[in-house]
Amino acid sequence: MKTTLLKRIIIIGVFLWLPFTSMAWGLLGHRIVGQIADSYLTSGTKKEIFRILGNESIAMASNWPDFVKSDSTYDWLSSWHYINIAAGKTQAQVQAILDADTSSAYARINFLVRELKKKDLPQEKKVIYLKILIHLVGDVHQPLHVGRPEDLGGNRVKVLWMGAPTNLHSLWDSKLIEFQQLSYTEYASAINYTTKAQRKEWYKQPVSAWFWNSYQLAEGIYGDIKEPDQKLEYKYNFKYLALMNQQLLMGGVHLAGLLNEIFD
Repeated sequence: MKTTLLKRIIIIGVFLWLPFTSMAWGLLGHRIVGQIADSYLTSGTKKEIFRILGNESIAMASNWPDFVKSDSTYDWLSSWHYINIAAGKTQAQVQAILDADTSSAYARINFLVRELKKKDLPQEKKVIYLKILIHLVGDVHQPLHVGRPEDLGGNRVKVLWMGAPTNLHSLWDSKLIEFQQLSYTEYASAINYTTKAQRKEWYKQPVSAWFWNSYQLAEGIYGDIKEPDQKLEYKYNFKYLALMNQQLLMGGVHLAGLLNEIFD
C-alpha cells in the first residue's frame, strides 16, 4: 500500500515538474535576463517597480507566468509566450504575421506596455501585467519561441543532448544554459558587458525587430538538425554559446529599455 502511494506521489510530482522543463529560457535564463535588466534601470524606474513588486526583484518575478501554467485559471496566458512562423519568410512577411496575430507574444507585449503606462491601472493588474511583460521579453529572445508551427517551435524535434533524449526547444530553453554550471547571478555577471553605443542602438530597436532577429536565428538552428535523434554534444555548445549569451544579454537590455520607457 505504501509503495503504491509513493509511486503515485512520484508520478504526480513528475507531471507537475514537466511543464517547467520546457519554459522559455527555463528558470535560470529568465532570471539572467531580469538580473541584467535591473543593472540598466533608471532610479525613477526602480522606484516605480518597487511600488509595484515591493522587495521582489525583476529576476525573481520573471518566472511567474510559467509557474502558473499548472493553474487552469491562467490558461488564457498559454498563447502569449510565443509565435510560430513557417520557414522561408521575408522580414515584410514576418511583420505582416506579427500584425495579424492578436494572441501572440508580439501583440501581448504591445498590449502590456500600453496598459502599464496608464496612471489609473489598478495595483493588482500592475503586478500581474509587469510580471508577464518581464517574462515575455525574455521569451522572445529565445529563438525557438519564434519557431515553426509544424513542430511547435522545436518541441517535436527530437535530439540527443550529451547522450540523453530531449528536444530542440528544451535544449535552448534550459539545457544549454544549465550546462554552463553557473547561478543566474554568476551568469549575468559573466556576460553583462555592453558599451553605451551598443545599448543606445539596442534601445532604438522596435519590438518587431526582436522577433525578426529570433526568427532568423531559429532558421539557422533548425538548419543544423539533419536527422532524427541527432547527437549534440560539446561541439554544439562551442558553436552556439556566444549566440545564446548574446540573446540573454540583448533580452536584458531590451527589457530595461522598455521598462524605462514605461516608468521613467
